[in-house]
Amino acid sequence: MILNSIIKTPCLRSRLKLDEQRELYFKAENFQYTGSFKLRGALSKIKKVEKNTKLITASSGNHGIACSHAANVTGHNLTVVLPEKVSKSKLELIKGYGTKIILNPGDSGLAEKHARSLAENGEFDYISPYNDVDIIAGQGTIGFELLEQLPKIDNVYISMGGGGLISGIGSVIKYHSPKTKIIGVSAKNSGALSASLKLGKVCETTHLDTFADGCAGGIDEDTLTLPLAKAVIDSVIDCTEEQIIEAIKILAWDENLLVEGSAALALAGFLQDKNSEKKQVSLVLLCGGNFDKDLLLPILN
Repeated sequence: MILNSIIKTPCLRSRLKLDEQRELYFKAENFQYTGSFKLRGALSKIKKVEKNTKLITASSGNHGIACSHAANVTGHNLTVVLPEKVSKSKLELIKGYGTKIILNPGDSGLAEKHARSLAENGEFDYISPYNDVDIIAGQGTIGFELLEQLPKIDNVYISMGGGGLISGIGSVIKYHSPKTKIIGVSAKNSGALSASLKLGKVCETTHLDTFADGCAGGIDEDTLTLPLAKAVIDSVIDCTEEQIIEAIKILAWDENLLVEGSAALALAGFLQDKNSEKKQVSLVLLCGGNFDKDLLLPILN
């Protein structure tokens, strides 16, 4: 059971003054071991793989950190392919585990393609950051915790990258609390899943730099997450970089929470949501806290 190897992260009530008795909570996965939710999926997957199997994965950072931690726990040999522009802080965390690292030109989507190509010769088993039933199931454990921690949840705001997080949590929440709305939040600068949901099939988009770097990059043509996301998501909100920056500031100064841009993205979605009704309980999923100091300090200054 992966629940023996992770923290049951807290639900923190927001300090923001909201109108009409609305309540806002934060699910603080930034306090998870390795600093993000990704450890749940990584442990769920790697614990099922034979120990003599050489593993390879691709990541924008947090999945690589999580897999490195999990591989240390299980004793697996792991290689991580990262985009060349990976956050310095995330790169250093992965190096700290002694993981073999390959830096690949381009975004995290291209890193995934390179990792899969290296696995095709049979030397490695490839671990997808999101397109895997065990990864999705691991992320879904957050949903079970939320149902235990809050007696009522009207809206859940979740940042979207490849879709493993929102598919896992959404599947659990919708089964046990079908009236709860699942709201996906996407960065306009790199929103492959958002565009694919609107089109009804996987599509490629332009990927620009974004403070929500953990959500950046494309998705697999055969991804499991698109049909799952389509089934559980009630609406999608696309946010600008300015809105993400504002959410980072609010979390830092009003909530005393320093998080990465991908976590602030979910709050940006809540702040932009014009459909949020009065006297409702909303939950913002803070997916990680592995921020890059060089990027965060200019924002906070």
